[in-house]
Amino acid sequence: MNLSYESVGQQAVTFAAQSGVNAGTVCGICANDTVGKLSAGDAFCGYVLDVAKDGAACVALHGYVQLPYSGDAPALGWSGLCADGNGGVKADDTGKSYLVIHVDTADGTVGFFL
Repeated sequence: MNLSYESVGQQAVTFAAQSGVNAGTVCGICANDTVGKLSAGDAFCGYVLDVAKDGAACVALHGYVQLPYSGDAPALGWSGLCADGNGGVKADDTGKSYLVIHVDTADGTVGFFL
């Protein structure tokens, strides 16, 4: 059986984007109405779906995402996550909790709800 959670509960908002923000990465609020890249250990606000040529970023604030993780595999269930500094996430016992429903250790990806 194939399951897909893509776009389930997704809420996306447009922000201005600092230079270097790329689609497919986590991001954080860095100035008024603006998202930016994150360092390892930073809390993230969402997932960048797209960045337009004019510098606008479409950011998913809620819904399912699948991202690369670094370090130890996040635990299934409610698990703390933070930015890994490379656009993905890493497990963080003190980070904000997200509902992790899929961990692929072979691909190094984690699926969770924002």
